[in-house]
Amino acid sequence: MKHVNVDVPSTETAPSKGDSVFDQLEQNMQNAQETIAQQAEDQPAAAEGSLADKVVAALKEIYDPEIPVNIYDLGLIYRVDIDDSGDVEIDMTLTTPGCPVAQSFPGMVENTVEKVPGVTSAKVELVWYPPWTQENLTEEARLQLGLM
Repeated sequence: MKHVNVDVPSTETAPSKGDSVFDQLEQNMQNAQETIAQQAEDQPAAAEGSLADKVVAALKEIYDPEIPVNIYDLGLIYRVDIDDSGDVEIDMTLTTPGCPVAQSFPGMVENTVEKVPGVTSAKVELVWYPPWTQENLTEEARLQLGLM
């Protein structure tokens, strides 16, 4: 089995004079999206039904309780790492730090991913950087929400 890693890169440079923090965060998200797209192109086409495909499919079955979009297309998933033994580590965020499901949602995601055949364990880490914005939405989610 192949080790799969999709990671949101962080910037090592401080915002330059005149740049707002929001401009820097927007640039970070754009860089992350480009990196993820490039990683997807660089990896050989996954066989249908690969463990990574099954984990993503499971994530797409989990919907945000306040927004009628799955958490994957909503852009809440920042990193999915699957090792050869089937251990899955996920970094995810929420739309706001005050989200009412902040305490229970990561556990629900873990339980859902652990039910995927081939997954031996799942660990979800809730992260707040970079903060979630509407820019994280996939094109499909934008269409679904009428934002295009």
